[in-house]
Amino acid sequence: MTAPIPADGHPVITAWHAISPFGKRRADFVDGLRAGRATAAALDAASDHGPDRHACLVPDFDIPEVLGRKGTRAMDRITGLAIVAIGQLLHASGGSETAGSAGESREDLAVVLGTTAGSVQSSMDFTRSSLLAEKPFYVDPGVVPNSVMNCAAGHAAIWHGIKGPNATVAGGRLAGLLALNYGRRLLNSGRARAVLCGAVEEHSSARAWLEHHSRADPAPRDTVLGEGCAVLVIRPPGLAVAGERPAAEILAVDSRVHIDGEPRETAAACVAHALKRAGVRAEEVWAVAPGGASGPAGQGEHRALEAMCGGAIWIRCASLIGDTGAASAMFQIAAVLSTADRAPDSAGRVAVVTAAERDGTVACAVLRLLGGGSFE
Repeated sequence: MTAPIPADGHPVITAWHAISPFGKRRADFVDGLRAGRATAAALDAASDHGPDRHACLVPDFDIPEVLGRKGTRAMDRITGLAIVAIGQLLHASGGSETAGSAGESREDLAVVLGTTAGSVQSSMDFTRSSLLAEKPFYVDPGVVPNSVMNCAAGHAAIWHGIKGPNATVAGGRLAGLLALNYGRRLLNSGRARAVLCGAVEEHSSARAWLEHHSRADPAPRDTVLGEGCAVLVIRPPGLAVAGERPAAEILAVDSRVHIDGEPRETAAACVAHALKRAGVRAEEVWAVAPGGASGPAGQGEHRALEAMCGGAIWIRCASLIGDTGAASAMFQIAAVLSTADRAPDSAGRVAVVTAAERDGTVACAVLRLLGGGSFE
């Protein structure tokens, strides 16, 4: 364990990586976002993709080809995405403390991963096999771990030899921000010297059918379904290591729930409270990055930000990479950092990232941009 960070200090984001429908590299995300390149494509009619005919998929992502055949026979897509994203982030930091030298135990490195419900495809496949088999217990035991919600985080830590705290945070579209807050608390309590904090979502026929049947609004979605994984390295202040340049301070994270009433009011209260905790006025906000959910939740989120931070620049990526569910808020953070990295006037400015879910939950993160975030 390390000493808790000072009460007046803020954890910092020192590095990030994203596997997205733009591609498997961080540079693919940066270039795709800058070019405004749409990634929606027609799905293979011969495969079962559920009710949808188009989706935003990570291109050429075949788990045995990417990770090798050893240990991947029963690995599901959500776990593969998490393992590859975390591995590439560790590899990109080269000889830094995050990556560690050969043989390092990485006992003080934590993993916090946001999700909706793990791999719903694995869970449904396992349940179906129990119902259709000659006897209920005639199931493939190798599939059991995939149906557990924390499979991806646990498997990724084992794969990369990470022995610090390991947590899975389920929160739908809020999952990335909730995971960020959980990682911040690990640092505040001194339980880790660095946290690999991310969120992951896979595309599958099971997820597509769940989205199709759970939507109260019969109108078409604003975006098609997408998938991917985005991961940050967050550290206590002043502990960035060689090869890392701090990209942003995490000033505040807030979340709340509304049962009745107008979603806009709850979103506005969430943003206002987060800004107050961060010591920032609404007119000081340089950029806003809404999650962009469809329906009343997303509309309320949009109206709240427009009323409070109408003069800020708006950063969106859902229209390009699709509805990435649990990973959406973390992709929005990656989009903010990517945008700030090519804007010289962003250093010292503030960005607000929000998320809203149709179950009545909203969340907000306030970041102070530092003009870094690239590996040297």
